[in-house]
Amino acid sequence: MGGGVSGLATAHFLHEQLGGDLQLTLVESGSQLGGKVASRRFGGHLVDTGPDALLVRVPAMAALLEELGLSDEIVAPASLGAHVWSRGKLRRLPTGTLFGVPDRLIPLVRSGLMSPAGLIRAALDLVLPRRAATSKDPSIADLVIPRLGTQVFDRLVEPLLGGVHAGRAAELSAHSTVPDIEALARKNRSLYLGLRKLRRHAPPATGAPVLITLSGGLTRLVEALVDRLSGDDLRLDTTVTGIVRAGGGYRVDLSDGQHLLADAVVLATPAFATAGLVAELAPGAATVLGEIPYVDVATIWLAYPRSAMGRPLDGTGFLVPPEEGRFMVGCTWSSAKWPQLADDKLVLIRCMVGRRGDTRWLGMDDETMVSRVHDELVEAMGLSARPIHQSIQRWPQAMPQYLVGHQDRLDALDAAIRHLPGLYLTGAAYRGVGLASCVANAKRLAQDVAHDVCQPPAGVRPLTEVTS
Repeated sequence: MGGGVSGLATAHFLHEQLGGDLQLTLVESGSQLGGKVASRRFGGHLVDTGPDALLVRVPAMAALLEELGLSDEIVAPASLGAHVWSRGKLRRLPTGTLFGVPDRLIPLVRSGLMSPAGLIRAALDLVLPRRAATSKDPSIADLVIPRLGTQVFDRLVEPLLGGVHAGRAAELSAHSTVPDIEALARKNRSLYLGLRKLRRHAPPATGAPVLITLSGGLTRLVEALVDRLSGDDLRLDTTVTGIVRAGGGYRVDLSDGQHLLADAVVLATPAFATAGLVAELAPGAATVLGEIPYVDVATIWLAYPRSAMGRPLDGTGFLVPPEEGRFMVGCTWSSAKWPQLADDKLVLIRCMVGRRGDTRWLGMDDETMVSRVHDELVEAMGLSARPIHQSIQRWPQAMPQYLVGHQDRLDALDAAIRHLPGLYLTGAAYRGVGLASCVANAKRLAQDVAHDVCQPPAGVRPLTEVTS
């Protein structure tokens, strides 16, 4: 259930695991597959209105692109660096940071992001004694501020995490959101020295890009996955009205009055939707799922005449710290970042609004949102003309938040469905919000499903038919 990337990838990997023995039905409540992966024509180019990049550092993601025959469509971004809009100026994001934690002092000094007092406070990380853990699951703020101070946190860590998670780093679980930083803090007295040591012992850089896109947009990933499922029963515009135990498996009731019998059920739906689906089967699980909050976001595409640019596009865009109180969370200079979007006459700019605690935009119409974003772009970039084209994609309940205690919630969730063999959960709400994490989790889940279906518990008779 769920036809986003998590559901499609799980179905694909199930075929790899079970081959011709698999009868698979995929149920999607919407009219199209792919979830938040969506592309549209804009300013003469094909642009992504949801996620616009894939993290190919994740082996499962890179392998899937190869399996699907998409390797020749990979496009690497320009290596231009990025900026942070801080105190009225675009300032260069220092190189050598891990989610804002620096491993080089000179780029941090040159960026102008820190005041002299802020730099001195950050440097104290080199001499401060090891700090005893004060929480089993500290927030990112709990780890960073005592070591590096509030300026590093407010002007580097917060905007970077906001761009990825649309969250507030003072609330996000370090273990669940940035496990690399959590491990650094646990194993090292100094975050700065720990990161430098990590870099020294890392394998040599290969020069391969970490983030990529596809020349035909990320919907090419969706199309390729759907092609692999051409022999399956794909049901769009169909909702699940109930799931009940039936013999050794489950009966799934659909909104069109049909009923499906299944050996295994995979719920690749958002946590709030999954909560309703399992409410009768596992009330405890439904309660836990309801505790995972989501944030509404919107993507705004604007196309400007190239002559309107008030500054060189000497980067891939900029991030905005929450302390600035701005409307935008971040801005991508897409025509500079992605080669396939380069244009002699137009500059395509992608802006994101919405983060946890900031809902100012929810009551605005499209024109008001565009005006607010445009005014901030004028201030940041010195634009001299209004956009020629504009496009807005609103994404309600888009970004799950891994708040402090997230791992405890996952443990409670696992315990709450342990008595339901054959019922599985996957998706962005659990162990990684990005597409690459969703693919990696789908691959692991498919292996678990295949193992369990092929070796059901003693006394459980597998179902072999799908009935309606």
